[in-house]
Amino acid sequence: MAEPPAAMKENKLLQGVFAVAGIMTSLVIYGVLQEKIMRVPYGPNKEYFRYSLFLVFCNRLTTSAVSACSLVASKKVLDPVAPVYKYCLVSVTNILTTACQYEALKYVSFPVQTLAKCAKMIPVMVWGTIIMQKKYKGLDYLWAVLVTIGCSIFILYPASGDISPYNRGRESTVWGVSLMVGYLGFDGFTSTFQDKLFQGYNMEIHNQIFYTTLCSCVLSFTGLILQGHLLAAVDFASRHKDCFFDIALLSTVATAGQFFISYTIRTFGALTFATIMTTRQLVSILLSCLWFTHPLSSAQWLGAVIVFGSLYAKSFFRNNATKTPPPPHDVQSRSSSGSVPLKEDP
Repeated sequence: MAEPPAAMKENKLLQGVFAVAGIMTSLVIYGVLQEKIMRVPYGPNKEYFRYSLFLVFCNRLTTSAVSACSLVASKKVLDPVAPVYKYCLVSVTNILTTACQYEALKYVSFPVQTLAKCAKMIPVMVWGTIIMQKKYKGLDYLWAVLVTIGCSIFILYPASGDISPYNRGRESTVWGVSLMVGYLGFDGFTSTFQDKLFQGYNMEIHNQIFYTTLCSCVLSFTGLILQGHLLAAVDFASRHKDCFFDIALLSTVATAGQFFISYTIRTFGALTFATIMTTRQLVSILLSCLWFTHPLSSAQWLGAVIVFGSLYAKSFFRNNATKTPPPPHDVQSRSSSGSVPLKEDP
């Protein structure tokens, strides 16, 4: 017996509330903790936590453990569906992406970092054209250019009082901006490269997350050993219990956010997810400005309006475009793809 329309509508509403609440709560907390760990000193001696790769290792370890438990509990395939080297290739670029993201917080504020991440459309389009031979419409390039202009204004015209704890200069140091450029390049490459590598595999999302994060664990652990930072990071966390708690909570909400993201994309699609994530970024920036007292210049407010106005406009126009149903063969080709973009570090 078919479910009544009213019941279906109510069920969809509850699912929407669950998805929005889950993403907003987990990722807003994730953003606050990122900034706290990397920019706020711990203890009476005002020591800063400097081991960003250790954060990557803890995040991936937690996510891989939860993914393995989920696969075992649901009695799904635990064996790798694709060749292991493909998971490792995605892991390498994903680790570089996350490391750049954390390291950038030493030199730029969280609002700058978060807004700069909105500019990832251009590298995604560049890599999509190079790797996947995709073609984009003129409107797509317009939104990408507007977002980039807004981000550039936000980065180039900071408030005079917003200073990095690691540097006596302004927030927008060459090194900090370079790290964000590295983040954007690696992040755009990761999502596109992942689509290319996993194309044609009927892959359960938890299987993909498990093996990708497991490879990330091994690679980040190896990097910590080679850098000689593993024992130093453990010693820091053992001496500062509040730092240990922050890292544990960061890993927990990062993992929760990953599964809320997967749930939202599968239930409501990429368009709804993009709108929720845009709102989350806006809320995160406002909360960071209030919590950590980041002053924003008038030019930065203008840049933020350009960025978020463009993102919401893009979602609006795309929503109107999707009201026209795609051809049947297009629907079939989309549904046959087994890969879901991995969004570990939104």
